[in-house]
Amino acid sequence: MLTTLAHFISASIIQGTPLLYGAVGEILTEKSGNLNLGIPGIMYVGGISGIISGYIYERSTQAPNPYLCIIITLLSALIGSALMSLIYSFLTITLRANQNVTGLALTTFGIGIGNFFGGSLLGFFGDSGSIALNATGAAYKASLPFASKLGLFGETFLSFGFLTYVAVVVAIIASYIINKTKVGLNLRAVGESPATADAAGINVTLYKYVSTVVGGAIAGLGGLYFVFDYIGGTWTNNGFGDRGWLAVAIVIFALWKPKSAIFSSYLFGGLYICCVYIPGLTNSDKELIKMAPYIVTIVVLILTSIKKKRENLPPASLGLSYFREER
Repeated sequence: MLTTLAHFISASIIQGTPLLYGAVGEILTEKSGNLNLGIPGIMYVGGISGIISGYIYERSTQAPNPYLCIIITLLSALIGSALMSLIYSFLTITLRANQNVTGLALTTFGIGIGNFFGGSLLGFFGDSGSIALNATGAAYKASLPFASKLGLFGETFLSFGFLTYVAVVVAIIASYIINKTKVGLNLRAVGESPATADAAGINVTLYKYVSTVVGGAIAGLGGLYFVFDYIGGTWTNNGFGDRGWLAVAIVIFALWKPKSAIFSSYLFGGLYICCVYIPGLTNSDKELIKMAPYIVTIVVLILTSIKKKRENLPPASLGLSYFREER
């Protein structure tokens, strides 16, 4: 029983890590007042950017260096997802396009990019078979060397690749910046009332751009984690499932707090796979159980709306374009 519980916790952390990256990235974005529903597409682009660069590197050498495998793919994922976020920022901040429509279009665009290059990459180089970046996948999945010596505890909490722990660190740093620094105070001011922040001398456009691009880059790491750590360096079209939307749901469940997103992501990860650990379920039962994260999110949204505590509500200007001339 204890071993099964440990395996479930470990699997929940694995499932929750890409959600944590997506949720923290979206929280940073939404704190500026931008509602980026393009997070699922950005995560796809982060994953396929890592796959493309990793494939080119592994193909160019007989003995891939594990450190170069990580650096090349990590930078590629950050750049690819940041560029996607920059497109969103330009359309919604500079051109003041509708944020909901732009985000959904970005999701469709990102998934299309991922599926196109994922299905065509081998053909570009005249290769056949399927994408299998074993060296890069092994580099990302490498666990702490002393984890195996700590028994069940080490297997449960210390047997993950480095991106699992980076996700927690990123969430804690994001929480500190938002709540304890002048930059975070300005960012929250921009999200609550951009006109007031502008009148106070805060560069609203700069804060919106930076938070959205940085948030998108962080979300892209969720896609990178999925393709290299979770599935070991392979690509499957539409393989992400609804994880991008789960990340957006976690933002609401965590009440726009990065530190709360840590527990929330692992909880959602556990809810996502708990059907595997319940014997005797039909496929219909499993699909119903997979609805649990969304149902819980709806309940939390209703409760927070009823209580109307300011600290638990979204930024007041979330989803609204800022027109300086109307200030």
